[in-house]
Amino acid sequence: MLVVVSPAKKLNMKSVNEFTETQPFFSKNVGELVDIARNLSADDLQKLMDISPKLAELNRDRFQDFGKQDKIAAAFAFAGDTYKGLDIKTMSKSDIEWAQKHLRILSGLYGLLRPLDSIEPYRLEMGSKLKGVHGSSLYEYWDNKITENLNEYGKDINAKILVNCASNEYFNAIKPDSLSLRVVTPVFMERKEGKEKIVSFYAKNARGLMARYIIQNRLLDPKDLKQFNLNGYNYISEKSDENKFTFIR
Repeated sequence: MLVVVSPAKKLNMKSVNEFTETQPFFSKNVGELVDIARNLSADDLQKLMDISPKLAELNRDRFQDFGKQDKIAAAFAFAGDTYKGLDIKTMSKSDIEWAQKHLRILSGLYGLLRPLDSIEPYRLEMGSKLKGVHGSSLYEYWDNKITENLNEYGKDINAKILVNCASNEYFNAIKPDSLSLRVVTPVFMERKEGKEKIVSFYAKNARGLMARYIIQNRLLDPKDLKQFNLNGYNYISEKSDENKFTFIR
């Protein structure tokens, strides 16, 4: 079983870990994208990602300095809601070693990361319309690259299932028709006044919790995901199907 999650916009580049960091799969591609981004002004980046002028200037500087910045392991660097749920800093060494084999982080810049792959600070969202010789978006740039990597690695470890704990923006970088793994997507909903709905903040955190649950329990059978009951969530069979597992609290 493999699990994919989204990255986070918020970073903590001062995080410390004792593990040997690994090299990202797509280092050459990272260089190509950075070369394109280096030619963008702060105003260009602001429009590209709909961010504030301050953030645009920060990320312009990051791209200009790329290759010279401090690096840390990806799962320790990302600090958003999903990563609060994942809480990798409190995992055991054996948990993190298992995660290195079974958890993947989708990324607009890096494509696909293992938890211990070293990264520099950046912001480049997968939905960005970054134009270049590849086309007019990062989806066009990554094309089948991420899917093929997952297929090859899944075959290496005899994985049959891909658990989708990522947002639609990031999971859309994977091509389901070309994927050799069956996709199972956990959906997390809140019940209030007799109605159920997805609340983004809670759903992101719950996806991280699910990834943590899979890692700590070494799950390989998707049926075992139905036992997930952290933070008050419970599996609801009548709102689920073979490939969508719905959890409500």
